[in-house]
Amino acid sequence: MSGSAGRSGAAKPGRRRRRQRGRRLTTVDETSAGGLVMDDGRLHAVLIGRLDRHGRLLWSLPKGHIEDGETVEQTAVREVKEETGISARVLRPLGSIDYWFVAERRRVHKTVHHFLLTAEGGELSDEDVEVTEVAWVPVAELEAKLAYADERKLVRKARALFAAEEEEPAAEGVTE
Repeated sequence: MSGSAGRSGAAKPGRRRRRQRGRRLTTVDETSAGGLVMDDGRLHAVLIGRLDRHGRLLWSLPKGHIEDGETVEQTAVREVKEETGISARVLRPLGSIDYWFVAERRRVHKTVHHFLLTAEGGELSDEDVEVTEVAWVPVAELEAKLAYADERKLVRKARALFAAEEEEPAAEGVTE
């Protein structure tokens, strides 16, 4: 018997196919921006905590939807201020994350542009209705605290950038 037996498209015993008659999901694209906000000494970063539908507190980087006429950098700065209370300045792009989800009978393709930002003032505030908690978290604890693997990857990238910056001055002094 060949390895293709059972792949004729017939349903397997015990499984039912669900048909969505006339109920196609509308596909939409959404774009957001935010990022990793560091304190001046790069020892801490700001995270936001949101409750998921099961009541668990999930920590993530601040981010939000782009408003008409905004650049992704402007959105990142605005969203950081709205969600954390911290005024920040963009230092450089950190990377983009994209993913799919279904909400309100729509299939959403979401792209989030992340930046490395430095805090310039303000005080932590969780006044944003979408945010449950806000905290300065030691950089060494970020990966353990962040709920999403893609955001942990961005933190590793930022740490690698910091390490490369620290090595550059030493390399400049080398002569042959």
